[in-house]
Amino acid sequence: MSPLLSVHDLVVQFGGVRPTTALSGVSFDVAPGEVLGLLGESGSGKSVTLRTLLRLHRPESTRIGGRILVEGVDVLAMNERALQRYRGGVVSLIFQEPGLAFDPVYTIGEQIAETIRAHEVVDRATARKRALQMLDRVQIPQAARRLDAYPHELSGGMRQRAMIALALACGPKLLLADEPTTALDATVQIQILLLLRELQRETGMAVIFVTHDIGAVIEVADRIAVMYAGRIVEEDTVEGIVSRPRHPYTAGLLASTVAESHRGRPLATIGGAPPDLSALPPGCAFAPRCRAAGARCVAERPTLHRIDSHALACWHPVGGDALVA
Repeated sequence: MSPLLSVHDLVVQFGGVRPTTALSGVSFDVAPGEVLGLLGESGSGKSVTLRTLLRLHRPESTRIGGRILVEGVDVLAMNERALQRYRGGVVSLIFQEPGLAFDPVYTIGEQIAETIRAHEVVDRATARKRALQMLDRVQIPQAARRLDAYPHELSGGMRQRAMIALALACGPKLLLADEPTTALDATVQIQILLLLRELQRETGMAVIFVTHDIGAVIEVADRIAVMYAGRIVEEDTVEGIVSRPRHPYTAGLLASTVAESHRGRPLATIGGAPPDLSALPPGCAFAPRCRAAGARCVAERPTLHRIDSHALACWHPVGGDALVA
């Protein structure tokens, strides 16, 4: 089966006095109906990746290299008109903070209906009816009342559900979810995760789910790509990542996750801090924080090497037997 999305050697650099390389050689595929989790600390490049897939960065201050193919079409070669059809119609985004994503002066129903009319030839009444159906679909209680509510009149969980309804209004083939549960309490987080998984299975759409929470990504993803300093350092099925993490950074993330079995023991941490993206070292960016780092790690950057479902960029992986030459 051909991938729905193929990203090849994606490089994103933001200009300024000190140019910042936010993404460096990122490559991955997403199959139709697959859920890929992008996992990593803040600043690892997860959200930049999603925004680049929709070309949301300011072109005058951003340099993008590589290729982004959606159903074989190069997104980086699209003109403005093609981009308007692509955004929301083919690929849609759930923002991290829906309170900022919605326009505060229009009702929820108006914004969903306007999105539908921007992509489809329907009248206002039909678009409004579809907007109501979408609010019902994302399990918003008293949806008819919420249709005429303004964003500030909804709770955080309700706004996130409305954001999901907006993102799915035109039936996208790929949904990008940028840490959609970060600002919510634990109970609502679980509800949103279950809702996203249910909608994904119901519609058959592909999803890229961005998070720093290993517990959340395990609940929804089929495959996980671990990012660090603008690069993918490990990729595998969820089972493979959880049962046998090979990159020291991946192992550190798993070890630092709170679990009931850790009660009474100190929480493991990853020492140090993420690197400055405007001054990346010549070798592995994780080397200054890695206990297994050697001279080669400091001097030479490991490339991502793939064997079957697993990919790894590390000179000294956990358990030995490096997958890079």
